[in-house]
Amino acid sequence: MHFDFETLPPRQRYKLLTATVVPRPIALVTTLHQDGTVNAAPFSFFNVFSEDPALVVLGLEGRHEGGYKHTTNNIFRSGEFTVNLVDEAIAEAMVVCAARAPDGVSELPFAGLTAAASGKIQTPRIAEAPVSLECRSYDMVKVSDTRVLAIGEVVAMHARDGLIDPQTGRLNWDLYTPIGRLYGDHYVRTGDRFDMTIPGFADGVVQPAKPAKRQGAPDVP
Repeated sequence: MHFDFETLPPRQRYKLLTATVVPRPIALVTTLHQDGTVNAAPFSFFNVFSEDPALVVLGLEGRHEGGYKHTTNNIFRSGEFTVNLVDEAIAEAMVVCAARAPDGVSELPFAGLTAAASGKIQTPRIAEAPVSLECRSYDMVKVSDTRVLAIGEVVAMHARDGLIDPQTGRLNWDLYTPIGRLYGDHYVRTGDRFDMTIPGFADGVVQPAKPAKRQGAPDVP
């Protein structure tokens, strides 16, 4: 089956991409309105792209009736935003933040979430989030009339107490339960994980690697 993206309408492209490029991490992005109101909105067109500099990218969609949404306008004006990652504990609150609130109304109280001060930027983070990334705008790329890529440089990270070992920097996966976006109203948990080792390559021969193994389970056959 072949799909020609140069002839497909945008909505059909969107359906195909979001149904197949899964799971996607979710960024619950906080920004500041001009009046100081904290806006919160989730995005799954999101990922980390570099560590030097530390960069994340958001795919920001415009309004169907034209113009930009609150998040985009706020980033253009303030030059900063905070990415709050989403785990099972705040999954339902994240969905509440997807509702379209009027100008000057924060989604956080309706979602039962709390704004907390960031360390290096003015835009607050979400206190209940397992991880928050303070970002300064690195670039805003207008790729079309309806899409803007917001590239942010991560200048600081906050993590829930006990989530990351301060000595080793290692994450405690027993305490971290992020969710991923599939398509439509569908999401996925990340509790079913397995390990695979990259094989070696010597003298034109791929060296055997350890078999895939589920965490806390027998070897995968």
